[in-house]
Amino acid sequence: MALKGNLRDFSIVQLLNLINLARKTGTLKIDRREERADLSFHGGKLVYATLGGGESELILALRQTGMITEEQARTIGSRASGRSDKELGLLLMNAGYVSQEEIIESMRERVLDNTYPLFTWHDGSFRFESGTPQVNGAITVRINLENLIMQGTRRLEEWERLQDELPELGVSLRFADRPQTSLRDINLNVQEWRVISFINPRNTIRQIAQYNNMSDFQIRKIVYGLLQAGLVEIVRPEKEEEPEVSEPARQAGGGADWQAESEAEPGAEKEVPTEKQRPDVKRNVIMRLIDRIREL
Repeated sequence: MALKGNLRDFSIVQLLNLINLARKTGTLKIDRREERADLSFHGGKLVYATLGGGESELILALRQTGMITEEQARTIGSRASGRSDKELGLLLMNAGYVSQEEIIESMRERVLDNTYPLFTWHDGSFRFESGTPQVNGAITVRINLENLIMQGTRRLEEWERLQDELPELGVSLRFADRPQTSLRDINLNVQEWRVISFINPRNTIRQIAQYNNMSDFQIRKIVYGLLQAGLVEIVRPEKEEEPEVSEPARQAGGGADWQAESEAEPGAEKEVPTEKQRPDVKRNVIMRLIDRIREL
């Protein structure tokens, strides 16, 4: 008999505790308005999780961890139509794109990132069905639920604080005229550099998050850190309607380096390079971004 109910009466923490203590094997399905989450368990361990579904979870995972670029992700996705993530992962390893360890670590991060937002869900119907999960050729991992619950609870507290500090995502950002943090002290990860590359008064925080496949929690955490460091400032929109996302300028050629920005009139605001055309984030990219910040 399936266990079913509503998160208003039985929270995600209680559900995970129950699955952990009973060492359950099965699938937990949660529906909240237009959102859908599917979590798969084996012997009380979380092995797979999707939030919304759609694209290949492996491609999203590799892009999210910076193993492949946006352009590579689109190319791989178009050529891998009809293949399972396991088949795709084997092809990528044989082609030398990534190693098995990088695939497993990327998928682990992806599963966690698909699960943590559920700790903020306080309503929604759920149904747990016992039995071997049907993951359809997905790449599975094994995640201890006790650690997941502790980390998820901490994230919930942090999420509530971030909502208080940064309640609106419909606002834009610009680089501070006088950064409070020395550029020599900047040490950002791939996702933070991706956000920085889209900072432009014409791009709202929500649009930056959507373009980079980031959750509200992820974008709030990154933007809050940039604000606290004094690197950026909030720009309040003059109109309530959000403009279309301002895509950075196309780059000529390929390879791992960014091409120089196209010629612009003196004093004209420069467009940031697009994720679509941008290759892997490497040292020369970081130096160009630092130069960009210095110019502002």
